[in-house]
Amino acid sequence: MVSNDEVTTVVFANGGTLDVAASLEQVAKQLEDAARSSAGTLAWFHEAAAGDRLGVNPTHVVSIRRGRD
Repeated sequence: MVSNDEVTTVVFANGGTLDVAASLEQVAKQLEDAARSSAGTLAWFHEAAAGDRLGVNPTHVVSIRRGRD
């Protein structure tokens, strides 16, 4: 199980959310790096609940926050 300090909620423009297994700072850095790369570059994370690896398009992200409050 992932601790609360290691879960970040990503909020998308369509209102959807995704809990990822990473700190707030790690998620911010991954999203920033992907946004600065070439168009279409994804930020890769592991889903907190299932551990599945997921690519996130940073242009669809509205905000991030500490997860599992």
